[in-house]
Amino acid sequence: MNPDDIKTLIESGLDCQHVSVSGDGRHFDAVVVSNDFQGKRSLARHRMVYSTLGDRFDTDTLHALALKTFTADEWQG
Repeated sequence: MNPDDIKTLIESGLDCQHVSVSGDGRHFDAVVVSNDFQGKRSLARHRMVYSTLGDRFDTDTLHALALKTFTADEWQG
């Protein structure tokens, strides 16, 4: 996978104001800004993002994804 593939999957599964993904083909870092995260704790936000990636972790297509998640208000602040 490449960063653009991951970005597209996340954007298709969540209403995002911003997504950036970087990585080396197996290990990635992502910043996801979505108001869908409003009122949710970090673990719930991460699960929401992971759910957009389907079984890619189970099949080892994607090995690691470090996430930073924000609502639009948190991102502005």
